[in-house]
Amino acid sequence: MHASTFDYLKPTDGQMKQMEDARAAAKAYALVLIELLPEGPDKTYTLRKLREVAMWANVCISRQADGSPREALVRQHPADFIYPAGHPVEGDLGSVPL
Repeated sequence: MHASTFDYLKPTDGQMKQMEDARAAAKAYALVLIELLPEGPDKTYTLRKLREVAMWANVCISRQADGSPREALVRQHPADFIYPAGHPVEGDLGSVPL
């Protein structure tokens, strides 16, 4: 666990934009699920998990895989990701871009 794991990291302007985009996508998906899913505990669970995923997306945008801050490494597109030497194959489920 990184020393800053429980600290607040103020997102950069670029990270804020990425977070806004991720939240908008989660909200759009939530609206679809609200329309399609029948009322009940499974729907509630699904929407709560989507909310959790949206929050973890913010963490992913603001931190490296080891928990260290991702300052000044804002990417606009997935094609801009840089993988360190010796990293698993790009696109692999274990891949974590810098």
